Amino acid sequence: MSEALKSPLTSPEACETASPRNSRVGLLYGLSAYVAWGFFPLYFRAVDSVSPLVVLCHRMLWSALFLGVVVSIRGDWPAIGPAFRSRRSVLLLSAGAVLIALNWFLFILAVARRQVLQASLGYFINPLLSIALGVIFLRERLRAWQWLAVSIAAAAVLNLAWGADGFPWLGVALALTFGLYGLVRKKVDANSLHALMIETALLLPVSLTLLVALPAHRPTAATWALLSLSGLVTSIPLLMFGAALRRLPLSTVGFLQYVGPTLQFLVATCLFHEPLDRPKLVSFALCWLAICVYIADSLISRRPLVVADEPD
Repeated sequence: MSEALKSPLTSPEACETASPRNSRVGLLYGLSAYVAWGFFPLYFRAVDSVSPLVVLCHRMLWSALFLGVVVSIRGDWPAIGPAFRSRRSVLLLSAGAVLIALNWFLFILAVARRQVLQASLGYFINPLLSIALGVIFLRERLRAWQWLAVSIAAAAVLNLAWGADGFPWLGVALALTFGLYGLVRKKVDANSLHALMIETALLLPVSLTLLVALPAHRPTAATWALLSLSGLVTSIPLLMFGAALRRLPLSTVGFLQYVGPTLQFLVATCLFHEPLDRPKLVSFALCWLAICVYIADSLISRRPLVVADEPD
């Protein structure tokens, strides 16, 4: 099975001895992370009076500052240094920084444009797209049922392009940037916290430059407070996800990864009242069918599901 998007949070320390207590705590961490990601659209809707690019800059800025505090508390700066002395690591992490920034921007844009359903579709097809990327870039071989799952997911996208308002480029772009980010991070020899710290540090000068260069905006005090929380909103679910991975089997986390896009789907339809016309409903039905085939194949073969870090 493709491991193209096996979480970069997986590291040597992610192999704690399983125990009932560890499993319960891990499940709580995992559910908390995915529920937080599922309700992400509510946060970005609250700041949609601000330009998506400005929101992205704040997200990069405050994430870098928050992660810097975490790394300082843990005393991990000496462990991060070697990555900066490796040209290969710097290039890979630079590519990862660009991809994560694009993914974050696309999600913020999807919320601002009232297209959370597309974002949800993107994260539903992401594990299946990661399998296809593994075939293309890592020369991995798929079993027949995996091919069927990928084909059904492709049919879901084509159906939406043919029967709705056009090609769902936002959803596909979210899945693609996420998938490529996973491929890049798979090649980096660093744990997730350190790698994410480096990526946000690389993005920090960009965010500061854009905040100075972009037209002045005067958010209300409440909006400013919400923007300053973007680092916490971004980083805490990632840290909880890392804690879950250290305590749960990957197969369990693989099932949990569908909590996020399912909640995004419900937020889009029930709270944001985005229209769910027949082509969209058929595409989601095809996507859910593909996921069922994918999960069934994983259970029959007794291999862990592809697990994705969630850089919403």
